[in-house]
Amino acid sequence: MELSQLPLVLLLISNIYSGQTEETPKATVTIKPAQRVFRGERVTLRCDINDEGVTRWQYGWYKDGSNKSFSKLQEYTFSSVTESDAGKFSCDGAEPGGSHSLHRSDEVTLEVSVPRAVLSVSPQSWLTEGDPVTLICEVNGSSTGWTFSWFTLSLSSVSNHYELLSDSSRGAGGNYTVSSAALKHTRVFMCTAEREEPVDYTEYSNKQLIWVTGVSPPVSLIVSPSRNQHFTSVSLSLSCEEQSNSTGWTVRRYTDTWRLENCSSSLWGSQTGSTCTIRDTSTEDTGVYWCQSESGEKSHPVNITVHSGVILESPVHPVTEGETLTLRCLDQNTSSPKLRADFYKDGSLIQNQTTEMIISTVSKSDEGFYSCKLPERGESPKSWISVTDESQSNLSHSGSQISVLHTLTSVLAVCPYLLVTVVLIFKCYRMRVGSVEEQETAI
Repeated sequence: MELSQLPLVLLLISNIYSGQTEETPKATVTIKPAQRVFRGERVTLRCDINDEGVTRWQYGWYKDGSNKSFSKLQEYTFSSVTESDAGKFSCDGAEPGGSHSLHRSDEVTLEVSVPRAVLSVSPQSWLTEGDPVTLICEVNGSSTGWTFSWFTLSLSSVSNHYELLSDSSRGAGGNYTVSSAALKHTRVFMCTAEREEPVDYTEYSNKQLIWVTGVSPPVSLIVSPSRNQHFTSVSLSLSCEEQSNSTGWTVRRYTDTWRLENCSSSLWGSQTGSTCTIRDTSTEDTGVYWCQSESGEKSHPVNITVHSGVILESPVHPVTEGETLTLRCLDQNTSSPKLRADFYKDGSLIQNQTTEMIISTVSKSDEGFYSCKLPERGESPKSWISVTDESQSNLSHSGSQISVLHTLTSVLAVCPYLLVTVVLIFKCYRMRVGSVEEQETAI
């Protein structure tokens, strides 16, 4: 060390021990109104410096690590921010004509997203006539200033054109409520949202299918193999079965890919009578299937999922309270029916490493979304398992019981008249025979 540098070193050591070291101040970036905003909003970047020794600063703004400043103001404002304005921002400062300068601030991220409408249903999408249902349209990350519009597609429609509901404008909140669902409310719904300040709009939301059926539809959809989930590249049969007559029914479906169509419209689908066969299933065959007559009558729907890998074997139709529910996990790459799996309900583990999950006496509380997972093989999609009241399940039999009772009642009502008629005929016959005998005696 040179002798000329010694005084400077001694001064620095002295300042350290006396606590007089002077750290270079660091700038701080704040973003208003928030770091996560929607396209079209007004956003302000502000650079703050905590140094009382300087009254005026010259600022520099930088984006995504660039060394080229795009502004020298303390605040920089985007009057209508776009997705391209998003990025990581930092700032620094220097005293004009002075010796003070700043370390560059830490980077702060500005996220700009397109507002998206999200549609949900409460309490559920599968309804019986008279049930209440509410569709809820929300904009992700925002709750005020939006006006909502509703669009529907009828499953009886011959086209895939969505129509705007006449009473679609609902203002803030975005709820569309049907207090008493009717068969006509069986539709596919979507929503959009828009606002005036700042001006913005969303694209169409996700689709939600609302299904309303009568208590006892005249026909049932039979699925073979009998389960909700199916592997890819296999054959799947769907047929309409009615107690009296199975003719005149067509298997229809709604899928996200093909929307509304006959089952036989599938590339590998064919219709024979009231049976549709898909010879080579694919994930695009995932959707809702039902039977429909020429007059528009419909069966209860069946939600079919086509998946490659692991699937859940679960009942096609609702389970009645008190019955036994059995679930199994199947793997496309093995034919073994006894694979040990973990079973989940609504995302929570309820049984682990068992070959099948059995609920011996099903109750309404067992309703929910079920799935299974095979270690090192994968997890199945979720399937909704519905549990019906025993009294409701008996309604399907009550129709035939009432019909038989009505027939018996009619017969019993007619019996007295039949009896009187038989007696009169017998008496007339006796009188005629007696008259003939008298004539023969006289001769």
